[in-house]
Amino acid sequence: MRSDAVRSIIRAYDDPLVRAYCWGRFGILRQRFLDEIGQYLPEAGPVLDIGCGFGLFSLYYAATAPRRLLHGLDVDRRRIALARRAAGRLGLENVMYEQRDARDFKGDGEFLAAYMLDIVHHIPPESVPPLLRQLSRCLPPGGLLLIKDVDTRPAWKRWFTWALDKAMAPATPVRYWSAEELSAALDDAGFGVRRHVMVDLLPYPHILYVCTRRAST
Repeated sequence: MRSDAVRSIIRAYDDPLVRAYCWGRFGILRQRFLDEIGQYLPEAGPVLDIGCGFGLFSLYYAATAPRRLLHGLDVDRRRIALARRAAGRLGLENVMYEQRDARDFKGDGEFLAAYMLDIVHHIPPESVPPLLRQLSRCLPPGGLLLIKDVDTRPAWKRWFTWALDKAMAPATPVRYWSAEELSAALDDAGFGVRRHVMVDLLPYPHILYVCTRRAST
């Protein structure tokens, strides 16, 4: 991993298990993917991170663009506490964290962009369309929602990803969406959608959805 920012973020956590998890997450969403997603984020202004976990990616995008204002949401109190502590150790004042269930997000406040990285398949399927509609309401016309998630095809890659998801969080439900199904839900929520496969050496069926909020929403 060539990024000094990534190494600094990992060192900001005390717990060796959390550090190992960080290496794993940054290994899966490698530098090329971080840059690919980051190119769509505004260089300045408020950006929402849904399901921020330990804060890895919000810390990265805050550290690499000091005029961005990152707002991370996660349901896990411990992860939010660790994210806040890491931000303090890194001296980042352009990131904040809030313990909150993504399913309860009501679109309050306005953000220039939002993202969810490997989150949709952990949300109960019936909660995804309402969440997408709320995200549409919190973005201005032309605002971007970026989603990186897992396709259902090819099946062998889906099963590989499922095995890793279950190994890391056995009790967490997993439900993958096909690219067509998630694109349709995003369209219904008021987004124009472009998507492309993120080719990886590892057998993950990554897809990046670049979603632009339509003016008519």
